[in-house]
Amino acid sequence: MMPGTKAWRFMAALVVGGLCVLPVIQLVLLGSAGPWPPERLLPVSLQGSRWLRAISREGDLAGSVLISLLISGSVALLATGIGFSASKQIAQLPRRRALLFAAYLPFAISPVILATCLLYIYIRLGLAGTLPGVILTHTTIASGFATVFLYGIWNPRLRGLEEASRTLGATPLQSWTRVLLPASAPLLRVCLIQTFLISWAQYGLTLMIGSGKIRTLPLRVFDYLFEADPGYAAVAGFILVAPPLILLWMERRQLFRRQE
Repeated sequence: MMPGTKAWRFMAALVVGGLCVLPVIQLVLLGSAGPWPPERLLPVSLQGSRWLRAISREGDLAGSVLISLLISGSVALLATGIGFSASKQIAQLPRRRALLFAAYLPFAISPVILATCLLYIYIRLGLAGTLPGVILTHTTIASGFATVFLYGIWNPRLRGLEEASRTLGATPLQSWTRVLLPASAPLLRVCLIQTFLISWAQYGLTLMIGSGKIRTLPLRVFDYLFEADPGYAAVAGFILVAPPLILLWMERRQLFRRQE
């Protein structure tokens, strides 16, 4: 490879990295800014009091973070479990492509349209405006993604391992816990991260199915924006993007480790 090509790739990586990092830096700067006259490029001073007040401000932001973590964590576990089992069943059926397409539909449809279609059912079941209702709705989308994502696990090698364990006397439960799950662990961890992020960033589904009663972190960000409070919106926005950045970094390490 020519030295010029390496230089261009380095410059391109530097530009792309800067474009990714600058919005996060702007959130931190805006959340820490003191007086900031319009004619100045940078704020007059920086302070950390807004970060402390935002978290302890009547417990609203801290409570929203905990609710979002509870919902996203539950959705990740449920969706990955459903996707793992459903993908195994689909891989054994003849019309697997049609079934995969059906599994992909909840994830492909707009969340607002999906919530509109489901809202009447949730109202009749008493799930609208409840935490279980929001978790169930998020799981509907995330499990479709998990099913399609994990379908590729069921290759001849994994099926051979399962058949070998059953031939050697393992029960179905032992085949799942001692063969299938350990062999699929790397992709299952990636799926957990992806389904967590799908739920973590949901706004339309949470707003409609939660009926405004379940105040997750994305809803809190928009609350601050509607209140014309950009400082607190930046603090909430940074807290919203921090876990995805950390989890994506972990996922990248996991994928590279799997390739080695």
